[in-house]
Amino acid sequence: MSPHRALLSAAALGVALLAGAPAHAQLFADDEARRAILDLRQRVEAQRVQSEQTAAQQAELLRRVTEENSQFRRSLLDLQAQIETLRSELAGLRGQDEQMTRQLADLQRLQKDMAQAVEDRLRKFEPVRVQSEGREFMADPEEQRAFDAALATFRRGDFAQAQSAFSSFVQRYPRSGFHPAALFWLGNAQYGLRDCAGAIGNFRALLQSAPDHPRAPESVLSIANCQLELKDVPAARRTLEDLVTAYPQSEAAGAARERLARLPAPQPEPAPQSQRPADNRRR
Repeated sequence: MSPHRALLSAAALGVALLAGAPAHAQLFADDEARRAILDLRQRVEAQRVQSEQTAAQQAELLRRVTEENSQFRRSLLDLQAQIETLRSELAGLRGQDEQMTRQLADLQRLQKDMAQAVEDRLRKFEPVRVQSEGREFMADPEEQRAFDAALATFRRGDFAQAQSAFSSFVQRYPRSGFHPAALFWLGNAQYGLRDCAGAIGNFRALLQSAPDHPRAPESVLSIANCQLELKDVPAARRTLEDLVTAYPQSEAAGAARERLARLPAPQPEPAPQSQRPADNRRR
């Protein structure tokens, strides 16, 4: 039971008791009853005011709680929105990071490919150590390719094209380690074309620039062959004899000895006119 209802019940009980009291005590009881009723009214009013204040306080508290809950909910919603925004930004940053990682990998791969391409290009022009015709020297890759291509043309039997290729080579690379060999094969290409005079000139150029070259003995033998083609047997004999003297241990010297043995004996030179017999002068 609420306090307000208890007071009302007590007032009703007091009134009932007064109704049943004697007459001489009626006046006294009325005053007491009024005071009691007034007191009760005051207490009821005070209780009502307190109840209203309590209700107002509760309503205010409820309002504040409701408002705070609303604010808290709004704050939660704002915080959730911020979290979602941060998640989106983080996802975007991750995407950018992945993209930058891929771009960096692509750039590194491109840089590596470019460095390899530059290295390959430089390697095409950097001198390399080669061995050719019994000699070892440094040569540019392009220089070696030009010599190999000319030699392949000669070995195919295309002497005209080989002559052109070797002639171009000796002019383009006068200081090349391939130069003496190029002169040798140029002379052989000219010999194959029956250009004996041109061949002799290139064989002699080889002997003059590189007398110790492995092809030098063969060049001397080739000069003798050209001289025989030109029917200049005395010159061929002298060339073969020079070959045997200059390169006695070479295979070309062995071939020169065999050819010297097959050559006709040299004819004695006619005696000078001042040394002829007197009877001949009289005739």
